[in-house]
Amino acid sequence: MNIVVAPDSFKGSLTSVEASEIMKSALLNVDSGHSVTMKPMADGGEGTLESLLNATNGERIEVDCTGPLGDNITTSYGIINGKTAVIECANIVGLTQVPESKRNPDNTTTYGIGEVIIHALNRGCTSFIIGLGGSSTNDGGLGMLMALGMSAWGEDGKQVAGYGRDLYGVKKVQCGSLDSRIAKVEINIASDVENPLCGELGATSVFGPQKGASTKQVKQLDEALRHFGNLVESEFHINIQEIPGAGAAGGLGFALMAIGGSLVSGAALVGDAIGIESAIEAAELVVTGEGQSDEQTLYGKAPGYVATIAKKYGVPVVLISGSLNGNLDPLREKFSGCFSIINKPLSLQQCFEKADKLLFEQTKQVVHLVGNFK
Repeated sequence: MNIVVAPDSFKGSLTSVEASEIMKSALLNVDSGHSVTMKPMADGGEGTLESLLNATNGERIEVDCTGPLGDNITTSYGIINGKTAVIECANIVGLTQVPESKRNPDNTTTYGIGEVIIHALNRGCTSFIIGLGGSSTNDGGLGMLMALGMSAWGEDGKQVAGYGRDLYGVKKVQCGSLDSRIAKVEINIASDVENPLCGELGATSVFGPQKGASTKQVKQLDEALRHFGNLVESEFHINIQEIPGAGAAGGLGFALMAIGGSLVSGAALVGDAIGIESAIEAAELVVTGEGQSDEQTLYGKAPGYVATIAKKYGVPVVLISGSLNGNLDPLREKFSGCFSIINKPLSLQQCFEKADKLLFEQTKQVVHLVGNFK
C-alpha cells in the first residue's frame, strides 16, 4: 500500500519529524511491503522550522537573542532556498520557555524576534517566513518593533523597555528610524488563528489567560493594546487592527502586518513547501495527527489541511492524536477515522513520557484495521 504520513508535532513530546518516523516504523512493522512517504507538517507553530528545513535541506543558523523574559538565550532560525529566513516564534518567545510560575504577559517581550530578523537581514536574507504559534507574549509586537528601530515613549518622556507592561504607559511611537531594509523584503506571516487585535475575540481575551493573565489583567491589557494599536496605525497611516490574524501571538501578527507582512495559512505554506499535495494524490492512505484534536483542528490546523487535500483526491485519511476532545462529529465528516493514542488510564506526564510507544502501537492497530478492509 502506498501511504503518506503527515502529522503535526505532538506538543511537549514529539516533533513532527519524530512522529513521522514513528508512524513509518509502525506501518512497516505491520507490512514491510508498504511504501511509506514522510511529509512532516506544521501550521506556523511548533515544528514549522523543523518541517521546512527537513523538506528543503535548509541551513540552521544559531543565534543569541533576547528571550521572552528578557534574558539572553541561544536559539536558531533557518535559511532555505538561499535567501529566505524561517523564524519560529515558539523557539524565541515560546510559552514553553517560561516556567508556569512566571507566566505573566506583563513580563514578556517580543524583542528577540526583532533581533533575529536583524540577524537574518545582515546575512542577506530578502524574504521571511515567520511562524506565530506557541508564543508567551502579548505586547502587540512592541518589543519586536523597538528591536527593529521604532522608538516608544512613556508619560515621563523616557523610552519604554518593550514588555507587555509597557503598553499601559506608552504615549508616543515614532517609526522614522525603523531599519530601512524592512521595506524591501517580503514577509509571510504563517498563522493558524483569525483573531483580531482587540475585543472579545482579540489576542488578550482569547489567549491571555493561557499566558498567565488574570481576569482583571485581560481587561486592562486589551485596552492598552488597543491604545498602542491606534498609535501604530496613526504612525504608519494604516487600519489593520480588525484584520483576521492581527491578534496572533499576542498581537505580533498586527505588528508584522504594520511593517508590510502578509498573513498566510501556515499549514498551506508548509504544505506547498514540502510538496504534500502531489504525494497525497498518488497515495492509497494518508495518516496524520497532532497532540490534541477537537473542532479547531478543522480551522487552519495542519491535520485539517491534510484532510482537505486527501478528500480532494478521494484518499482515505486517518487522524491519530494524543487526545480527542469535544464534539468529534465535524472531525468524522472530514477524516475516515479519528483515534487517540491513549489505550489505558494514564497521567498527563505518563502520556508525554510514553508518547513514542503509544503512537507506534496505535498506528499499527489502525493500519492493520484499514488493511483488513482493503
